[in-house]
Amino acid sequence: MLSTLVRGALAVTLALGSTLVVVTGPAEAAATKYKNCTALNKKYKHGVGKKGAKDKVRGSTKPVTNFTVSDSVYAKNTHLDRDKDKVACEKR
Repeated sequence: MLSTLVRGALAVTLALGSTLVVVTGPAEAAATKYKNCTALNKKYKHGVGKKGAKDKVRGSTKPVTNFTVSDSVYAKNTHLDRDKDKVACEKR
């Protein structure tokens, strides 16, 4: 279905001679590389992680589950994932 829509949009674009615009979701459009967790947590309060990621915890602490899921934002900020659990800057 999606490929049919893309092909249709491409055909219309070529016929009209205009530019094709690809619309992405808000997280993907705003994928920014942050300097540190303080800066990232201003926009993503509980951190950001890949789809399917689970916060790694020690002892009796509960894992953070309310982080923002965005593969593209996480990919730009993997340097902020110190415990390598696919969640950067996780915070309660």
